[in-house]
Amino acid sequence: MKNLTEIHVVGGKSLAGNISIQGSKNAALPMMAAALMHRGLSILKGCPKISDVFCMEEILENLGAVTWWENHDLYLDCTNADKTEIPGEFTRRMRSSVILLSAILARNHSCRMGYPGGCVIGKRPIDIHLMVLKKLGAVIREEKSGLKGKCIGFTGGYICFPRVSVGATQQAVMASVLAEGETVLENCAKEPEVVWLCRFLKSMGANIKGEGTKQIRICGVNRLESGNFVIPPDRIVAGTYICAAAAARSEITLSRVPVEEMKAFLEVYQKIGGQYYGKSGTLKINGREACRPVPFVQTEIYPGFPTDLQAPLMAVLTGNPGESVIQEQIFEDRFGSACQMRKMGAHIEIIGNRARITGGFPLRGTEVEAGDLRGGAALVLAALMAEGETCIRGAELIGRGYEHICEDLKALGCRIWQSGTRKKEYE
Repeated sequence: MKNLTEIHVVGGKSLAGNISIQGSKNAALPMMAAALMHRGLSILKGCPKISDVFCMEEILENLGAVTWWENHDLYLDCTNADKTEIPGEFTRRMRSSVILLSAILARNHSCRMGYPGGCVIGKRPIDIHLMVLKKLGAVIREEKSGLKGKCIGFTGGYICFPRVSVGATQQAVMASVLAEGETVLENCAKEPEVVWLCRFLKSMGANIKGEGTKQIRICGVNRLESGNFVIPPDRIVAGTYICAAAAARSEITLSRVPVEEMKAFLEVYQKIGGQYYGKSGTLKINGREACRPVPFVQTEIYPGFPTDLQAPLMAVLTGNPGESVIQEQIFEDRFGSACQMRKMGAHIEIIGNRARITGGFPLRGTEVEAGDLRGGAALVLAALMAEGETCIRGAELIGRGYEHICEDLKALGCRIWQSGTRKKEYE
């Protein structure tokens, strides 16, 4: 993958055209981990070629798996993935690496791994992950260098999550599918990424009921078969490009949009004046009139407004005359991009977990710094509205979740290029 150290955008140009939405990052990563639990070949079709996927691929190879790509289909041969240690150099790059604990313990009965890292957007403790594994029979030690776990075999049980957690729900599901007996999980996350993981595991022979509800019941099976699954489209990437149309006051067409997973976001998009039409996953997005403020919106667990689209929405609202308020309920440090947008002339005031945006003031191009994946994408959207050229540094973070954001926006008519390419190629 190309190094996206800097992305340059010249604002003020309307967008038009048709692009297709990539496969979902948050669905692909736990499926890759789950592939470890079959001692053979699994195939993930339409897998996004992004840095987080490449990092997970490296981890699996480090464990002994053989991997290869055929276009966007990722082949994972885990026949000999019998190693049990994941160095910190891998886990520090990606927080979702923690999901590998259950898969490695279920398969190899022992695991050592560094503490997980990733974007700095607030505290994301792994305490519930560890609680789940311990309740199902694992012995986990937290050491200075990382985590050390042992498990002769998982045993089914009853778990009520103290708070809703997507990752911990996925961890519990993966620990339970090969466990002895039945496991009942209460207060589960209902996110599509949980549902898709369950469907992938069911295609491999797992016995799971209730995914997408607060209660999931799992009867352990003796073994899982080969997985062959199509990665669903990425709802956050789709939402980002809808925000791009709103920011540029433009009409575009998006293919492979998971509309049913995006109801809360689309409701807010309509509140600011945006329109969309279509069916069967193809949407005509009309952002020409998406110029209203929104008095109040707050991020929530699914099916509420997603925290991953909070920063892209904020970018749009900086251009909409009037006062808007966004309340962040999920992560306490997710307003990092607001400071960078202020450098561009945005009027944003942060008070606790609320952002008050007074929109309609002109933005100007300047140098800004991406601090996290979605905040970096939001700066690209702000740059679409700005006068002159914006340079977004640290943009390798954007490559963790967006496969080809420069190519996609260029195809829509944006004047955009990344470091290492010539500006002329992107005009």
